[in-house]
Amino acid sequence: MTETFNPEAMLKSAGQASEFLRSLANTDRLMLLCQLSQQELSVSELEARTGIRQPSLSQQLGILRRQALIRSRKEGKHVYYQLADPRVQRMLEQLYELFCSPDGAMND
Repeated sequence: MTETFNPEAMLKSAGQASEFLRSLANTDRLMLLCQLSQQELSVSELEARTGIRQPSLSQQLGILRRQALIRSRKEGKHVYYQLADPRVQRMLEQLYELFCSPDGAMND
């Protein structure tokens, strides 16, 4: 960490931080964000890469969009999604380091 941890500052931002983490605390949403951290993808590409089927896919994308974590654009008949909040990329990198890298992976 570059800053000293300040509990008082966290207290002021606890609600916002909790809402942000709540958005990530769903396997489908987390996997959608992981895919979108790599590149912009269409709904059909997200479905193929994650295995999340309609209507669940649309529901989860809607939640992420309402939380302003992703944004969409329409091109012809296709809707494309990308990350909208740079904090998502930073959080995904931290989660990857903590849970997916050889040094951080939890042993089951």
